Amino acid sequence: MPRVTPQTELDQLVDLISPHPYGMGIEAIARVLGDSLQRRTLQRRLAALVAQGRIQMLGEARSVRYRIPGYPPAPRAVAASVQEPTEAYVPTSPQGEEIKAYVRQPRALRAPVGYKLEFLEQYHPNHTAYLTQALRDQLHTLGRAFGQSPADQTPAGTFARDILNRLLIDLSWASSQLEGNTYSRLDTQRLIEFGQAADGKNALETQMILNHKQAIEYLVLDPAHAQVTPDTVIALHAFLSDGLMADPAAVGRVRRRAVEIGGSVYLPVALPQRLEELFGIVIQMAAEIADPFEQAFFLMVHLPYLQPFEDVNKRVSRLAANIPFIRHNLCPLSFIDVPQQAYVDAMIGVYELNRIELLRDVFVWAYARSCQQYVAVQQNLVPPDILRLRYRQALGEVVAAIVRNGEAPTQAAVQARVPPTVAAPDRDYFIQLVLQEFTALHPGNAVRFGIRPLELAAWTEKHRGAQ
Repeated sequence: MPRVTPQTELDQLVDLISPHPYGMGIEAIARVLGDSLQRRTLQRRLAALVAQGRIQMLGEARSVRYRIPGYPPAPRAVAASVQEPTEAYVPTSPQGEEIKAYVRQPRALRAPVGYKLEFLEQYHPNHTAYLTQALRDQLHTLGRAFGQSPADQTPAGTFARDILNRLLIDLSWASSQLEGNTYSRLDTQRLIEFGQAADGKNALETQMILNHKQAIEYLVLDPAHAQVTPDTVIALHAFLSDGLMADPAAVGRVRRRAVEIGGSVYLPVALPQRLEELFGIVIQMAAEIADPFEQAFFLMVHLPYLQPFEDVNKRVSRLAANIPFIRHNLCPLSFIDVPQQAYVDAMIGVYELNRIELLRDVFVWAYARSCQQYVAVQQNLVPPDILRLRYRQALGEVVAAIVRNGEAPTQAAVQARVPPTVAAPDRDYFIQLVLQEFTALHPGNAVRFGIRPLELAAWTEKHRGAQ
């Protein structure tokens, strides 16, 4: 006689499905149950529950989902992307929704997993692709919708430098927000442009924003840095983790101790020698990928999965993902408006399931959103002066020194104070930049140079009419 399924086992399945108003696919259910139930047995129990009217079966074939009866039907727009209407999230594919359903289970229901080398071994640069050709073509069309000439006829990094001021704010803010930073975008703008830390924020949040600014400038201002190499990735970690690591020696260094992932049951590689080796392999494989979008996404997947550093791995991966966009003069990826929970769910899906579909949903939506932002930015674009950016600190020091010493703003006075950090070919233009600052200097903008109102008032009184 066939075995009768105990009611308690059916009740367990109902309890598993009930928290998901838009249902669970059989793959997500099977992953939660692990090896405790064979696939055919699971199918029979689900069919029995459907027959009893305790659950509903929605969809057909591979898109079949099971849910508890009584939930209202999803709106069409929501049903198409299988996402819950009350939650800020990105449009999600059925595969992405399966991952989301799994990672939303309590940690106690998710089996601990370690680093799986086969996940990396299964990828072969320029033969394997996480992004389909059609999707890459679509992203290329979006990313190249800028400028007056084809991207391949423009020096590397041109577009990123053109929008640098905006990119510094957007990417610093959005990437930090994904880490739980509470700075607003306006707070971030004031910090980056004027050095004004926001009231009520702790020093670590301020440091995180400033670290992003330095790391972005490192990539954009010198195109030679925009390369997928171990040195560049380690340099990004050094910038991004400065002042934020419990062990200062861990800044810009591949980790030498075991780490855990908050909110996940994933346990990364612990052996330092193995970690060094795998780090080199991941970067080498990424460098071999020809398509910039596939390369960016590979870095977003495999750098956090490996966890090469004691902390700040996801931040490193988000900036590293912009390297191919900088090199190919494509729209950068700012992560603006990306819901934190969607990104966290996607990364846990990579950690615990080695599945990339939800992260791919996030990546594609985030890139399209960034392109929308920068189309609008470019329409009102005033290209920044690259030399002004490069010598911003030196320029401010010269202006402040002349004011504090009560000197007249003459070419001779400026020339005498040009610091040795200004390259010889740039000296004449640097002098002109300083003189231009004096033509527009007033109490409202003198704060940029650290000049106090009384200092400016005394200097203005002495040299009134000399400008």
